[in-house]
Amino acid sequence: MFKIVGVINYLLVAFLNAFTDLGHKIIIQNTIFKTYDGSEQIIFTAVVNALILLPFILAFSPSGFLADKFAKNIIMKYSALLAIFITLIITYSYYQGWFLTAFAMTFLLALQSAIYGPAKYGYVKELVGVKFISAGNGAIQAVTTAAILLGIIFYTVLFEMLLGDNFATKEDVLRVIAPLGWLLVFGSVIEYFLASKLPNKMTEATKKKFNFKRYIKGEYLKKNMIMIMRKKETFDAIIALSLFWSISQVVLAIFGEYAKSELGITNTITVQGLMALAVLGIVFGSILAANLSKYYVNMGLSVLSALGITVVLFFIPHTSSTSLLAVEFILFGLFSGVLIVPLNAKIQLLSSNIHLGTVLAGNNFVQTLFMFVFLMLTTVFAYFGVDATALFYLMILVGIYLSVLLFKRYFIMGFWAFFELIFRVRYRFNYVGLENIQRSGAMMLIGNHVSWIDWFILQLPLEKRINYIIDKDIYKHKFLNWGFKLAQLIPVSQRASKDSFVETSIKLKNGKIIAIFPEGKISRNSDVSKFYQGYKFIDRGSSVIVPFYIDGVFGSIFAKYKGDARRCFLKKREITLYFGEPIIGEITSEELREIVVNLKC
Repeated sequence: MFKIVGVINYLLVAFLNAFTDLGHKIIIQNTIFKTYDGSEQIIFTAVVNALILLPFILAFSPSGFLADKFAKNIIMKYSALLAIFITLIITYSYYQGWFLTAFAMTFLLALQSAIYGPAKYGYVKELVGVKFISAGNGAIQAVTTAAILLGIIFYTVLFEMLLGDNFATKEDVLRVIAPLGWLLVFGSVIEYFLASKLPNKMTEATKKKFNFKRYIKGEYLKKNMIMIMRKKETFDAIIALSLFWSISQVVLAIFGEYAKSELGITNTITVQGLMALAVLGIVFGSILAANLSKYYVNMGLSVLSALGITVVLFFIPHTSSTSLLAVEFILFGLFSGVLIVPLNAKIQLLSSNIHLGTVLAGNNFVQTLFMFVFLMLTTVFAYFGVDATALFYLMILVGIYLSVLLFKRYFIMGFWAFFELIFRVRYRFNYVGLENIQRSGAMMLIGNHVSWIDWFILQLPLEKRINYIIDKDIYKHKFLNWGFKLAQLIPVSQRASKDSFVETSIKLKNGKIIAIFPEGKISRNSDVSKFYQGYKFIDRGSSVIVPFYIDGVFGSIFAKYKGDARRCFLKKREITLYFGEPIIGEITSEELREIVVNLKC
């Protein structure tokens, strides 16, 4: 992916945009932290976060229209130019000690980000294509998050170094740290220069014109909301992301007051540093999610990560050790990164290019609306004396709801993702000939049977679920039968196989993938045993047979044949699965076995 022209430049532009936006926000938040206490601190922190969110609500329709109307690289270029002028005004406000002006400039800086957002995320799909869409989202999420992490550390450390004890009011704070404003300006200038070098990847633009009266009347909002709700899976992903970001915003808003009142922490470097560790976790989580979505967008990861986020939220208010809090924030970030990447990739994948900007703007709108409402509720709760610990418990309830929402839609994917994480600890999986697996339509996968985990090895690179044919005696196992039924396995026996073949034929006609191990049992030696001919009695229709050969499992605890190979315990076992070319016509069991045996050659 990184060999594609423009990818490195694009990631640098995204880094600088987030780094600069975060810089001003951190300066304002640290000023509030230094000059306010208790409920006032929570309220002002929530309000400054709300000012950042409000432009994403107001600019929903215009930003989506611009991202569809014009080349996305041009949108990013002029957004960076606008940021230069805004940061100059911010810098002047610092020197004059105009706290309210600098506070209000947070809104304008967020406005240019709101215009920039749909173009930035829509550009991923245009630049790297569907093939690298998960990797592209992982990279952009990791880079943006790294910018936030470095921005928190960089501007907080410089803030403390410049400030010291040389202040009495918030106006004094801004005058002392005013030179930091020039760093914001410098970052915007470099961002503009890099954005002007991005390649134009626009292939199709909307011919519609923006009508300001329709925008004011809310007609665009209504129409665009209908568009993002058209596909339920897309809208569910947007809601899931909205709930996650709402939880994150509230945690960021209340943790400063919690640290000061409950833990006695008054240094901004410590407070911001702990929250910055969550950002570090997001970087690693994004990279992990991209790696685990190598073959398709792995939505099961979102299910597991939502559960992880909820568990971490439960432990944070019960922790008094700074070291343990550091670990918890890293885990919170790790699970967050694993949650975000698949959801964003799925939204982009399900959206047509012509409406991608509008859908992504709608994504921003719904997320921002949720975050804005959550922050306003946080402000109200704080005003009436609800402490930070109680607000943490409320976020745990939201985390439980998020987990249930994703669990209901992606339960099966979550099941497979769970096993993938377990098996990847000890195994490294390689796949040869994946191009022989067609994207749609029915097929029969037929190959050798070497272990108890062949079902997993075969399924791992395929998003479409496989229906396996299984021995009836195993299928009726009293503890496992419910799981086999849930997985829609097809039981077969030598005594009564006709019904099984009919069921298999029906599934093939419905476009399913059927997997068969014609040896009938797991190998007890390194040879491929005789293939039984039962599969020939299945009405294949127009489906093809794709042969496969599994190599590298012998010696594993899951294989019956251990062999004499020894290896280091710490070294992962290399397992390779070879897919052969599709077979269209009739073929004998002997010929099919010969093809399978020769796949490794």
